[in-house]
Amino acid sequence: MILKIAFRNIFRQKCRSLLTILTMLGAFVLSAFSFGWSDGTYSNIIDMFTRNQLGHIQIHKEGYLDRPALYKTIDNYHTVGVLLDTIPGLEAWAPRIYSSGLVSVGEKSTGARIIVINPSREQVATRFEKKIIKGVPFSKEASYQAILGEGLATTLKAALGDSIVIVSQGADGSIANDIYEIVALINSGDKMSDQTALYLHLEDARELLVLHNQIHEIIVIGDDLDDVDELTGLIRGTLNNPELSVAPWQEFAKAFYTAMQADKEGSWILLFIIILIASIGVLNTVLITVLERRREYGVLRALGTQPKQIIKLVLSEVAVMTVISIVIGTLIALVTNSSFSWELPDSLGSMTYGGVELKTMSSEINARSFYIPAITIFFSALFVSAFPALKAARIAPAKAMRMH
Repeated sequence: MILKIAFRNIFRQKCRSLLTILTMLGAFVLSAFSFGWSDGTYSNIIDMFTRNQLGHIQIHKEGYLDRPALYKTIDNYHTVGVLLDTIPGLEAWAPRIYSSGLVSVGEKSTGARIIVINPSREQVATRFEKKIIKGVPFSKEASYQAILGEGLATTLKAALGDSIVIVSQGADGSIANDIYEIVALINSGDKMSDQTALYLHLEDARELLVLHNQIHEIIVIGDDLDDVDELTGLIRGTLNNPELSVAPWQEFAKAFYTAMQADKEGSWILLFIIILIASIGVLNTVLITVLERRREYGVLRALGTQPKQIIKLVLSEVAVMTVISIVIGTLIALVTNSSFSWELPDSLGSMTYGGVELKTMSSEINARSFYIPAITIFFSALFVSAFPALKAARIAPAKAMRMH
């Protein structure tokens, strides 16, 4: 009966009820879009940061991440690779070797970070060839070729076809040096990394660094970024090797992850502001409604209606309007969140976050962006309506019935 009366009452003052519904509707849509926009942008950043560069999961010799060293290697990595190929949910893996050295082109020289890759596996894992802005990819066979980061090439004033001399240290303590041909320039999306990055073919680096069947790192790409924790557990169980550490991206990129989590807290601040504005609007509307209907509540009290029933009546009216707002808002938010994508105009350039260059921003649809605004708006509307409901329940019947 109370719910039936609540439905009747919200249509008695159509304009006021519509205004209340629109207030909560706007708050819901803005909140849902805010969460969808935030999650979509961060998912895009994480995907670029992990898939294009570091991988979702990394495997190293135990202790390598704490203090990297040329000698902390994964021996006979092919055996590890065979086990990785049996794990469901694993899309690709690729071996890497890291070193550093002095590089020179002509009279120009500078320090460089040497990144050794297996071209075929790296292409599958991180789409390496798509990052090449000039030149051609590595040959399938080792051919003493080098690919330079765009920033490093600028520092060395290097061009395609130039010879680059590398002086480094071999794993056996010897001086490692050789000459390579620059076949391509690369833009990884991380300008700081490209200032020092020099890529070599795995087979070439074996001879240069005296690492025959050893590598420093295996990057792993999973089918779904959301399943990284589960995949990490599967890899640890399959390898079952205490000498190897298996870390998800949240661990080996901890600084990036911490900064991103802190930045995402801004979404909650925005949600609080939106809900506060909506709550004030709901409180104002419901309070005016209660004041206008004092005589009606007085008659109900005179007929024997209990105060708690009047409270339920007022709160039911608010609840009905809130549910209507959430239902309509969900439909609108589904459309906006699924279709909204913004490519940064050339005049603004690109946005950089954590070293990742971002040129497009888009929203996404997920459960979080709907149930958090829905729950927050529903209970905040009921909370601010409690005061007008109590005021209505405390009306003196005799005094209220004399009002016109």
